[in-house]
Amino acid sequence: MEYRELSIEGAWEITPRQFGDDRGVFLEWFKAAPFADATGHHLNLAQANCSVSAAGVLRGIHFAQVPPSQAKYVTCPKGAVLDVAIDIRVGSPTFGRYDTVLLDDVDRRAIYLSEGIGHAFMSLEDGSTVVYLCSTVYDPVREKGVHPLDPELAIAWPTTARDGSPISPRLSPKDEAAPTLAEAQEQGLLPTLQQALVYRSSLKDLADD
Repeated sequence: MEYRELSIEGAWEITPRQFGDDRGVFLEWFKAAPFADATGHHLNLAQANCSVSAAGVLRGIHFAQVPPSQAKYVTCPKGAVLDVAIDIRVGSPTFGRYDTVLLDDVDRRAIYLSEGIGHAFMSLEDGSTVVYLCSTVYDPVREKGVHPLDPELAIAWPTTARDGSPISPRLSPKDEAAPTLAEAQEQGLLPTLQQALVYRSSLKDLADD
């Protein structure tokens, strides 16, 4: 299992080792020790989610207020999605930037997004299935969003599906109504980098006890 930190501090791409034969494939898609070595703390598993999306469906940008926010460890066991980590932490040197990981049923990579990082993905195939390990339970009061088509972010969403057919973003009414990054900042909705780092430091302290 190989961890690679993305250009957004606090987000990692995880590539598992796959063992295949004429029966199929086996892999470990999460393992506690390598996770703790890479991130400096253990993953507190409080909730596991699963979503199934048609091609072109765009979910996000979602985040939860810090603390405690909601860290996510995400993979795609069926189909393919372009997964995006967006730095929405005010005061971060990469504020407003993003990085991407292709999650699919070929390389079977995962992505980990620590507290305070925005998360979104676009499905590249009908029936794409995404599963998330979450550090806290869903809290509708603390859950917030930023519009994924915000021109300031300029995320290069795919225009073709996995089979080469054209796709365009399909958003939920909630995501369609989300504010831009600038509007979210003006409304005081965004976490700060300092808040995220302080909270993550507390997780490391717990792991050391």
